[in-house]
Amino acid sequence: MRIFKNKRFVRFARQESISNAQLCEAVRRAEQGQIDADLGSGVIKQRIARPGQGKSGGFRSIVLYKTAEKAFFVYGFAKSQKDNISAADLKLFKRAAEVTLSFEDDVLDQLITAGELTEVDCNEEKTDL
Repeated sequence: MRIFKNKRFVRFARQESISNAQLCEAVRRAEQGQIDADLGSGVIKQRIARPGQGKSGGFRSIVLYKTAEKAFFVYGFAKSQKDNISAADLKLFKRAAEVTLSFEDDVLDQLITAGELTEVDCNEEKTDL
């Protein structure tokens, strides 16, 4: 399983002190079938706890997700600031998932080199942003 975050999500995670370990945990839960919301067409919503608090009042992340293959954290928001994404946003995320989830490794490597994506290493003992 390869896990990525786009530039927008990198900024969000840094501002909210969301660690790579928390992202890895969100994907682990999805892999175990614990998906907070399946929005269809490869788009899921996973909760991420605020540091020192629970998931229910924490953050929501939009993840382009293909079981046992790839996960892309593309958008995040605090539950206290926004209830949900709009229907128009969901439509865009579904289109993005269709394209993004089909990327081969060489394309992903090019996007990493260009700084458009950052790969999350879940095997590191200390996973910082």
